[in-house]
Amino acid sequence: MTDADLRREPLRASPDILAAQEEIVEAFALFEDWSDRYQYIIDVGRALPEFPVEWKIEDNRLKGCQSQVWIVTELKEGRMHIHAVSDSAIVSGLIALLLQVYSDRKPADILATPPDFIRKIQLEEHLSPTRSNGLAAMVQQIRQFAVEALARQAG
Repeated sequence: MTDADLRREPLRASPDILAAQEEIVEAFALFEDWSDRYQYIIDVGRALPEFPVEWKIEDNRLKGCQSQVWIVTELKEGRMHIHAVSDSAIVSGLIALLLQVYSDRKPADILATPPDFIRKIQLEEHLSPTRSNGLAAMVQQIRQFAVEALARQAG
């Protein structure tokens, strides 16, 4: 698959959480430089599903991000579905990468799987400190939602 193919069809859901991370690493390896990688991040962000306007409320806004980010989760049939959006193109792309890994997964799997792809693609080294903090806040919020989902499942 070429980088042009990736831009036409940026993300595909993988049935396995570890495979999803590896797919991201492989996709980033296809690009020669970070300007192409940034464009890829923007492109995958554009492919995010619609986020209902009524979900853009203060209770759903993520604290700790410089950009506006809203995140909502649902637990269906034992799997956590994550919906999120940002007013920033780059942040929307970061959201899309996190959703590829963590959405539609069992809460226990989310908690057992750190976002190793971030380190493997050296993402934090190429983000501003505020974007890195925002990415960490998104990961932490997803993990917190998974903890809460497990608690609801237990009882």
